[in-house]
Amino acid sequence: MKKHEIYYMTGMLLFTALLNVLSWVSPSFADAYTDHIFPFFKGTYGRLTSLFPFSVGEWMILAGLVWLAALAVILLLCLIRRTPVLRRRARSFLRATAHLLVLIFLIMTLNCFILYHCTPLSPGGPETARAYTVSELACLRDYVVAEAAACCEQMPHTPEGLLEAPQDLTGKAQAAVHGLAPEYPRFSGYAVTPKPLALSGFISQQHMQGYYFPFSMEANYNTIMQAGSRPFTLCHELAHTFGYIYEDEANYLGFLACTRSEDPFLVYSGWLGILNYVDNAFYRSVGKAEYRRHIQVPEQVRLDNRFLTDEDWVLVEEASPFDTETVHKAADTFVDTTLKVNGVADGYASYDRVVELLLRHYIGTGLLVPQQVP
Repeated sequence: MKKHEIYYMTGMLLFTALLNVLSWVSPSFADAYTDHIFPFFKGTYGRLTSLFPFSVGEWMILAGLVWLAALAVILLLCLIRRTPVLRRRARSFLRATAHLLVLIFLIMTLNCFILYHCTPLSPGGPETARAYTVSELACLRDYVVAEAAACCEQMPHTPEGLLEAPQDLTGKAQAAVHGLAPEYPRFSGYAVTPKPLALSGFISQQHMQGYYFPFSMEANYNTIMQAGSRPFTLCHELAHTFGYIYEDEANYLGFLACTRSEDPFLVYSGWLGILNYVDNAFYRSVGKAEYRRHIQVPEQVRLDNRFLTDEDWVLVEEASPFDTETVHKAADTFVDTTLKVNGVADGYASYDRVVELLLRHYIGTGLLVPQQVP
């Protein structure tokens, strides 16, 4: 590697490392970056990738896998034959790979790592930051179930019992997150165009509804999941592109965006999006006997809230060369490790913290008054 390349790569690595250190030690730095600099990259780079009708990030991942396979082949051939031509090609490939890794580290830092160190959301104000009672959780859970049930009755279903989705959910989701701008100013900026994932079958095996790809600054969604989950997922992934990288915060903001929308389908999707988190937290807190004494989730709501239909699961597993359980476990481990590396101590379980944000929100707005909880 030439001297100027070494200087360049060292400088890039030191600069990237400095950004990470500053974000770790100073939440105010991370907040300022996310509020004032991150929107510039989203409005330029994110706007560019939004021009493509397909997921650029998905193709980047595939290209990266092909690159690594080609590198492995060249290195193997170099070990076997040891010709001068192969050695030169191997050195060129390794040098180019080193440049790419430095660039990826920088992009991930700018579009992801710094965001993990922003000041967390605190809906309801400081006075709501406390321990919550089981009675408060019960009140929230029953409220969510009642709202989901009421919305369900207004939704059109096919004769097979499947939700009929309206047109242009992408545009409606973009409008919904923009509607949060008066309360959360970050949402006033440019909204990227959410992209369908071509490999949605493989994504389904990971039990993932969508992905935010930092290296392409894209919000991506699973096309196989049931229609009722799509608006909430779109708003969740869009929240990531506006700088809210924590999963619990993206869940909370996705819920707010949907339930404050004027579109009944988005409203229903918002309640479905947080139903399992609240319902499961309540069940774990009280057990089966007490759970059954409360309002039950209607069967149609449960059907609408399935990730995939039984028929879709059969098609996904028949088309995939991989075992779903193995893929799911590997994906969980990857997500959990990634979150912990970025300072999220409870890793994958952080998705469930949306329940605390919802309790703070509803207590803060007066809809869930502690002394009135039965």
